[in-house]
Amino acid sequence: MTSFDSSPTITAWRALLAIAVVFVMLATTGWTAVRHQHAAAPRETALASWAKDRIAGHTLPDVSAPANRLAHFFAKLTAGQQVALADKYPLVVGNLNGAPVALRYRANRHALEQAESAEEQRTQDTRLSPDGRHQALLRLGRFRSLLAGDRQILTFDPSGRGRAAEVFGDLDRAERVSVVVPGVDTNLLTLERTGTKKNAAPVGMAQSLYGAERSARPGSRTAVIAWADYTAPAGIGMDAALGGLATQGALRLNALVQALPGASDVSLFCHSYGSVLCGVAAHELPSRVSDIVVAGSPGMRADSAEGLHTRARVWAMRDGDDWIEDVPNMAVGGLGHGADPVDPSFGARIVSANGAIGHSGYFEPGTESLSNFAAIGVGAYDSVSCASADDACHREISGESEA
Repeated sequence: MTSFDSSPTITAWRALLAIAVVFVMLATTGWTAVRHQHAAAPRETALASWAKDRIAGHTLPDVSAPANRLAHFFAKLTAGQQVALADKYPLVVGNLNGAPVALRYRANRHALEQAESAEEQRTQDTRLSPDGRHQALLRLGRFRSLLAGDRQILTFDPSGRGRAAEVFGDLDRAERVSVVVPGVDTNLLTLERTGTKKNAAPVGMAQSLYGAERSARPGSRTAVIAWADYTAPAGIGMDAALGGLATQGALRLNALVQALPGASDVSLFCHSYGSVLCGVAAHELPSRVSDIVVAGSPGMRADSAEGLHTRARVWAMRDGDDWIEDVPNMAVGGLGHGADPVDPSFGARIVSANGAIGHSGYFEPGTESLSNFAAIGVGAYDSVSCASADDACHREISGESEA
């Protein structure tokens, strides 16, 4: 349990407040984990077929095998055999950690083409309700958007509310890789937005960060991943107050990082509920993860930065107008996410969010929050602006980067 005041009276009041929060959430949003379940037929069908197939006389590997074992399998195949598998099983190969990055891009383009065709047929289905047809049209638009140009889609699964990840930059050659981990209501339909909300969606966040990193250090080879490849809470309901989806997402995040090509340093930029996920993942992150940055965090399910049990530097920021500040920082019976990362007692490096716009405006160009993200992402730690005048967030960092 997390508490900045161990008084039994304060603890009791917090427990009562937590119970009240539960009832409010149930009354207004319901049990979102139940309400949003969908069948995952397309990928399940592909996985079943994959498990029975062979290539060049060899059984195809278990998709849950470690990434290095899967990488070894693909390395033994000819280029033609790799392409054949990607084209036959796009929903498998496109989501397979350990498969060559370029092959995953190819597979996911093929999977998107198939999803586009299927969704276009659904829009003509007269049995659909008006709302069902509207949703089909939205999904069709999303698939077409992801197929536009030469987009680098690292993961794609249209099942249920959908999951995806997109890469900006050359992931194979990158010296530094940044992963944007978004929060509540992340799915295929919210993957990207236009207009004033563009930089509040995962793709816009990653694009903005990629541009800022290239400006911060033009000669550095960087890549940024918009990682919407986990099942996020739908709305501010029970799932958002609990850690179950963060725990499941943490497994997927760790699998991604372990499978990244090369030996690049990796920084995680975790927004809102994404910071809960990053907190849960922290103790098992590979040593190549040098930095964990949280913005607008409701807590990381730890009492302190030290309690995350990670060698990565932990940074935190919050805008003065971010409503997340009003969310109780507690952990009672699994409800709530614990201590506030921007409280000095937590022990994170507290950096400036000057210019950010509320809870969803940390990645807006021209903000100090984005410039701090970029400086951390490229290892230019001397350029980071601390939240206070004493430069405490620079402690024990020497030079421009640190292994």
